[in-house]
Amino acid sequence: MIEISPEIITIFMLGGILVGVMTGFPLAYVIGFLALVVGLYVWEEAIASVFYLRMYRLMINYVLLAVPLFVFMGSMLERSGIIERLYQSLYVWLGGFRGGLAVVTVMVGTVMAATVGIITASVTLLTMVALPSMVKRGYSRSFAAGVCVAGGVLGILIPPSIMIVIYGPMAEVSVGKMFFGAFVPGFILAILYVAYVVIRSAIQKDIAPAVPVEERTVPFGKKTKDLAVALIPPAILIMSVLGVIFLGIAPPTEAAGVGAFMATMLTIGYRRFSWEVLRDVMTTTLKLAGFIFLVGSMSFAFVGVFLGAGGGEVVTDFILGMPGGKWGAFATIMLIVFLLGFFIDWIGILFIMVPIITPIFEVLGFDPVWAAVMVCVNLQTSFMTPPFAMGIYICKGAADPSLNVTIAHIIRGIIPYVLIVLVILVLLTIFPQIITWLPNQMIR
Repeated sequence: MIEISPEIITIFMLGGILVGVMTGFPLAYVIGFLALVVGLYVWEEAIASVFYLRMYRLMINYVLLAVPLFVFMGSMLERSGIIERLYQSLYVWLGGFRGGLAVVTVMVGTVMAATVGIITASVTLLTMVALPSMVKRGYSRSFAAGVCVAGGVLGILIPPSIMIVIYGPMAEVSVGKMFFGAFVPGFILAILYVAYVVIRSAIQKDIAPAVPVEERTVPFGKKTKDLAVALIPPAILIMSVLGVIFLGIAPPTEAAGVGAFMATMLTIGYRRFSWEVLRDVMTTTLKLAGFIFLVGSMSFAFVGVFLGAGGGEVVTDFILGMPGGKWGAFATIMLIVFLLGFFIDWIGILFIMVPIITPIFEVLGFDPVWAAVMVCVNLQTSFMTPPFAMGIYICKGAADPSLNVTIAHIIRGIIPYVLIVLVILVLLTIFPQIITWLPNQMIR
């Protein structure tokens, strides 16, 4: 048999992912095929056992049971009508300011992030509810579309985040600690988004005009009551999930079950529940969870073959050999993750990269929670950086055709938010306590 060096195998496997994905094949098939080809070369018929053991290890991971439960919770909450009520309540409070509707969009996106946590649902709902309101009142199409995508994408970072639920078990980092490590950075990111909207609206006065007075004339008492009533259900759901984790009452998997139950109760309370809704929610849960576990199982097999063939040592030596010491190596990892976001879905990046970079973080001496959250913050950009950019295409697909919002509009609108994410990465590097402080306060 021809001897092939680990360096050649590394180039073949990692390069093959990019080539395969860019040719249009689904990621799971690409990485599964590459793992099979290289595995046959390295272990011959024993590759069947490698595939089985790696996939079995993923499927019996108890923490990952939270994935379908959180998907169910988000899908059920999407149909409850809570988010539309919240948007309308904030609309009458902030619509009178320049950029007010965009600020409301970010705020609603933040609440959705802490309750729904499914990017497809969040971006779709904001696009359907907020985008027409802004465009029809004279907002720039790119400005309005950009804020819908950025606000919706917050759901992948602010807990309860499916990304964190997947990352934690793979890196052997506490999901609960990661939840609260991402909590403050997520809200800082939302605040920076609001600051950008307010500043740009003040500078370019025609880009986001105020809503006419006659459209927001509501008695103070009524709009205060409406806002309070709209905020109570999300607060209950957040406390039922994050509260029990922070107080040490239940781990993330059980908390996800509580969240799924509470979302169902809220949907019933708002009289939106029906057997058709339940069927649609369960179908969505099966499809999304099935997709995640398919990509995950193939990625686990891929990583097993990659590491077994010596690819892990090649990548480690390359990263540790970068100039600048530990920070040069860390910057290299962040750059690789950022660039992969242009071409590969975040799920694939997590399943492929986390087992490879986690040992490197340990060698470099970084706090595991801090390093993990930094990668998750970085992956925010993967939803906003074309050609992959899931958030952009979801927004385009959900936008009413009569609004004449194009892909070009969305891309122009999203660029400032990508830059804001990069800025906060620098901020979190300089002040790591932003991430580590809250997890250290958790009740064990």
